[in-house]
Amino acid sequence: MKNIKNWAKKEFKRFCQEESAQGMTEYILLAVVVIGALIAFKQPIQDALSGKTSDVTSEIGNFGF
Repeated sequence: MKNIKNWAKKEFKRFCQEESAQGMTEYILLAVVVIGALIAFKQPIQDALSGKTSDVTSEIGNFGF
């Protein structure tokens, strides 16, 4: 178990020192911003989707199936 911890620490340090870690950090921050926006505007998004779903459902019902 100790070997795994040492290996994980070493790999994490190596990962953080690489430039690719910066790109990963940017992707994580972008995901956090998008998720935050979705949470902040949850109700308007749900209302818009609900309205469009109702429109599509009524159009399908009028089609004559």
